[in-house]
Amino acid sequence: MLDNIELRNFKSIKEKKFNLKNLNLSLGLNGMGKSSFIQSFLLLRQSSQSLHQLRLNGDYVKIGTSKDALYQYTKKNENLTINIENTANKHWDRQFEYEVEADFMNEIVELTFYGEPNNKIDDSIKRESLFTNNFQYLNAHRTEPKDIYKKSYSSVVTDLNLGVHGEYTAHFIETHGNDEINFDNLLHPNSAVKDEIAGTEIIVKTLINQINLWMGEISPGVNIRTTSISSEFVMLEYVFKQPNYGNTNRFKPENVGFGITYALPVVTSLLSSRPGQLLIIENPESHIHPRGQAELGKLIAKVAMNDVQVILETHSDHILNGIRVAVNEETISKDRVAIFYFNKVITPNEQYSEVTDIKIDQNGTLSEYPEHLLDEWNTQLLKLL
Repeated sequence: MLDNIELRNFKSIKEKKFNLKNLNLSLGLNGMGKSSFIQSFLLLRQSSQSLHQLRLNGDYVKIGTSKDALYQYTKKNENLTINIENTANKHWDRQFEYEVEADFMNEIVELTFYGEPNNKIDDSIKRESLFTNNFQYLNAHRTEPKDIYKKSYSSVVTDLNLGVHGEYTAHFIETHGNDEINFDNLLHPNSAVKDEIAGTEIIVKTLINQINLWMGEISPGVNIRTTSISSEFVMLEYVFKQPNYGNTNRFKPENVGFGITYALPVVTSLLSSRPGQLLIIENPESHIHPRGQAELGKLIAKVAMNDVQVILETHSDHILNGIRVAVNEETISKDRVAIFYFNKVITPNEQYSEVTDIKIDQNGTLSEYPEHLLDEWNTQLLKLL
């Protein structure tokens, strides 16, 4: 697990060391640098083949040229620097140099006393989830509702991955839906069903059952149906519980709105999380009702109580408050949560991201409440008084 990442001269981040926990939230107004923080991980991920050169454009992020990656007020004798440290106290400290119009940045290599390059990468760092297939990233732009989705054997079967946009979620559920989830603390409170023959209760731990139960917190009564229709495509449909009749007819995703389809990859990725995984999600709250957002925040907190590291970018007070409630109810320890609030500093000579580290106590109270954090509800309410 990553213990910290330190960035210098990366995009809008002039200099900041982020001390990471199991659950890491980046908050702030638009354009303050939250995405730059997330992109630093994605940049390393898509450069993992060598880590001696940053590939600025790839499957995970497209930054542009070295000019776009470098903090625009960097002095001539300064470079882009990324330092990471894992919980085994192993370091990876690198500087990368600017080259005009290049879509990559090469590592600056220092020579040892014997003239050999001093840029060996510790095997412990190479085994971090950021650089292995024990990794999942969900982009803010997730796949739109439709009834037919493509399959991907390499992503779903080999890498256990839903795709950057969640585009393989239906295939993932079709393939792994009957597998039991890895962590019992993620089981929904309504997981028990009665065995009519034995007269006992059974806890159904399958992924599809847990997805249906947790998705019910977002859209009550919803159930997910997937059907393999060829070697290349899988069908996704929704049904709803109907008292006295079992279920409604099957509905195409296009006919039930964006919220359910946008939430499905998020809930699936959380419930299918596995030991040691790194999970990065942008805007998990997209198109979800406030109550569903709060419940999603609680589920995220439950995931982070395991051997899983979660990094979120969110604009949702409800996600944050759901996590605060989870701390208050001891669903997650306060020591496993890190909150980074991004703001912009503007001086006559430069402007850059300022990041405030916010701590949370056992009651769910925050150590600081920067301007614009959790204040918009009160701001609008006061206008009505």
